[in-house]
Amino acid sequence: MTLSEMSWRSSFRCSKFRHVFGKASTKEHSYDGVPITRSVHDNHYCSANPCFIAVVTECAGGGSFLVLPIHHTGRVDPQHPRVCGHSGRVLDVKWNPFDDHCIASCSEDCTVKIWDIPVCGVQQNLTKARKTLIGHSRRVALIEWHPTAENLLLSSAYDYKVLLWDVSQLGAVLRYPVRVVLMPIHYRYPSDALLLSVSFNSDGSRLAVTSKDRRVRVLDPRTGRILQVSNSKSHRASKVLYIGGLKMLLSTGSSPWNHRQIVLWDPDDLSEPLYEEDLDGSAGVLFPFYDPDTHMLYLAGKGDGNIRYYELSTEKPYINFLTEYRSLLPQKGLGVMSKRGLDVSACEVFRFYRLIAIKDLVEPLSMIVPRKESGIFQEDLYPMTAGNQAALTAQEWLLGINRSPVLMSLRPESQVANPYPETPAEKGLVRQLSSLRFQTGPTFGAVTGTHLHFIEEAFLEEQLSYQDAKYPREVSDLSGWQPDETQIPLWTYCCTPHCCEPAERPPPTTESELLQAFYRQQDEIRGLREQLNEKDVRIAQLEMDIKNTRNNMRATF
Repeated sequence: MTLSEMSWRSSFRCSKFRHVFGKASTKEHSYDGVPITRSVHDNHYCSANPCFIAVVTECAGGGSFLVLPIHHTGRVDPQHPRVCGHSGRVLDVKWNPFDDHCIASCSEDCTVKIWDIPVCGVQQNLTKARKTLIGHSRRVALIEWHPTAENLLLSSAYDYKVLLWDVSQLGAVLRYPVRVVLMPIHYRYPSDALLLSVSFNSDGSRLAVTSKDRRVRVLDPRTGRILQVSNSKSHRASKVLYIGGLKMLLSTGSSPWNHRQIVLWDPDDLSEPLYEEDLDGSAGVLFPFYDPDTHMLYLAGKGDGNIRYYELSTEKPYINFLTEYRSLLPQKGLGVMSKRGLDVSACEVFRFYRLIAIKDLVEPLSMIVPRKESGIFQEDLYPMTAGNQAALTAQEWLLGINRSPVLMSLRPESQVANPYPETPAEKGLVRQLSSLRFQTGPTFGAVTGTHLHFIEEAFLEEQLSYQDAKYPREVSDLSGWQPDETQIPLWTYCCTPHCCEPAERPPPTTESELLQAFYRQQDEIRGLREQLNEKDVRIAQLEMDIKNTRNNMRATF
């Protein structure tokens, strides 16, 4: 066959994600001054959702983490209130995927705590948790929420126990889990029960884990039965991740020569890997992140400044390198924003929150697909994705029912009906009322228009009373305040003097605009206070300048 008769085949694989680039936020749009924890555990130390970002912080005498509204960027007040109910160092935090105001934390004090965060954020130190889970005798290193069943939380500790909790049970203290997945037998402590990472599959019917013996295992989370075990001697696994939609497992670890590796597995047969690749000789743990909507894989190393991204497929070689983001600042941990919180108008397909400990900085990093028309919704980039509605209750899942996640559309102002039966109606009201206060008791009853009106009024009263308490001021200081008597919204009557005047800017019309105005005012007042604190230094500088000017004039004459 001559060269002219041979069919030409390009070695370049065409992909709409080959030009994806990482765009780091400026310091003004980052979270500056966050005292990031100095713990040496290989956890993310950060969790984010469309409302809040939580970061584990360093503190003396116990453990704490910081919860900030997602739009409250800039310099963080060193005295900002924290969630500080643990008596030991906090090791990990995870937001409830079906409740943006509920977060779980685990600690060296052998407990797991469930916290309710108010709508307007933590305004004073939060020390009392809604639930405290006491079932471990050693420090709890890992926690993970179930992806489809509500109120199910997995915990793993250094006592070689892996427990599954139903946090909807009555009582402020829970001592008995609903399932014991793994535990020591006859006082023997097998290395396969000390977990390094966990990952549920898309419907939560299987659990992939990596253990102290550096093997990958697939378990039945209901019974704890081990279904598959890897026996590859050329790979020592540290992190594992289910690749949803492609029926594969991905693990990161090291080779016998201490080279960092990525390995793809068939979850039904872990005898041999499907794909194996050595990356580099660095020592930091590789954190894998996968986006099932775009089939993109992101690899970020602890202590690295770069993030590699790949595209996965069902055809060999299964994984294709795209490019990488590089930075001179190393990351200690990373948080990931759920798809519901992405900016679809900017073609943002993924967002990291890099913890830069040497700068006390939390830096948002957006992965963007360049498009000519970036202001419109791109349907090929944003297919139906997992939403914030649970597919089933904890009791249904424990009875053996499996359901796929409830999907939602990311198109603005679109709604998709839940194909599964609704959970009890009272949970919506309980969730919204619990987010208004630090602690609330059980509340029952369907959500009605009267209840929603009460929730709105309670939210406004709480936020405005906080502004009045923190920044007191006399009403007589107002100048030019001329309210419109014909049409005055609720917040006009209880508006504080430091709010913007209607003559200059109309009052906020939505809850998000009200929150943004509140945070903007806090930043302005914080800046004025800093200037006020530096007045003595500024006065001394001006006096020195006047003295120097007089000396120069005398020397001239």
